[in-house]
Amino acid sequence: MTTPDNTSDASAEHTGVAAQDWDRSSSDPQYRAAVIDLLGALAYGELAAFERLAEDAKLAPTLADKAELAKMASAEFHHFERLRNRLTEIGEEPTRAMEPFVAALDGFHKQTAPSDWLEGLVKAYVGDSIASDFYREVAARLDSDTRELVLAVLDDTGHAGFAVEKVRAAIDADPRVGGRLALWARRLMGEALSQSQRVVADRDALSTMLVGGVADGFDLAEVGRMFSRITEAHTKRMAALGLAA
Repeated sequence: MTTPDNTSDASAEHTGVAAQDWDRSSSDPQYRAAVIDLLGALAYGELAAFERLAEDAKLAPTLADKAELAKMASAEFHHFERLRNRLTEIGEEPTRAMEPFVAALDGFHKQTAPSDWLEGLVKAYVGDSIASDFYREVAARLDSDTRELVLAVLDDTGHAGFAVEKVRAAIDADPRVGGRLALWARRLMGEALSQSQRVVADRDALSTMLVGGVADGFDLAEVGRMFSRITEAHTKRMAALGLAA
């Protein structure tokens, strides 16, 4: 997954669950269920990202571009393996943890299938970054062991800088490309936020993590502020691409 910006303050002092390790925090069955859901969603997201990057490599205009995307795909699969291994370590079957999120994530990717190389780059940069921002926000309220893993698998695989370079070069060569990609990015923003909200709404433990009860410090007003921060980060990414938000 790609993310050039962190929307949450990683330097903030951790309290409550966020100040505990997994062994202590997992004694709460509802918290444990929320973490399993979170890791399951992330794991399938990374597996899907690997598949998509491998497909995007077929559209690459040069051999060097193809090789770069193949390297990024490999990094995404390594992230998936870390999440899969962690689920196994805590006694959860990885496939069972991922299964509830397959339909929603596959639906998102089906609805936002890129028509060309540039749309694929924008999707990976914009769409995946919105998801990463969302997970980073949640990570700030996780136990220390889970938080460390989540932040590690959200590390940029190099796609952010690669996408910015290629998209800006394409717009410089043909400014008309910018208008089309700006509309595409706005569509991605709407679909990504809707998909995130649907996933959370369908899983009681994740819903509780966001609105209070499992994760300290969240309430409905904070959820609204969280999505405002995600939207602001999206605007900055659009500017980096040379597109109007």
